[in-house]
Amino acid sequence: MEREKIERINELAHLAKERPLTAEESAERQALRQEYLAYCRENLRSQLDRVVLVDAQGNQTPLKKKGE
Repeated sequence: MEREKIERINELAHLAKERPLTAEESAERQALRQEYLAYCRENLRSQLDRVVLVDAQGNQTPLKKKGE
């Protein structure tokens, strides 16, 4: 996610503390938040996909999704 978008999220958060946001600002904030959450989830999934469990014998087993 671009640095400018994160800065805009923070700017809108500060504005919301000072005064009520306009409808446009609220919509922009919600869209940016959703994009940020998707970005964070994607990064977490990527990290978890690279995690490997190693047992006492040294066998490596990749993590599985719940229910697999």
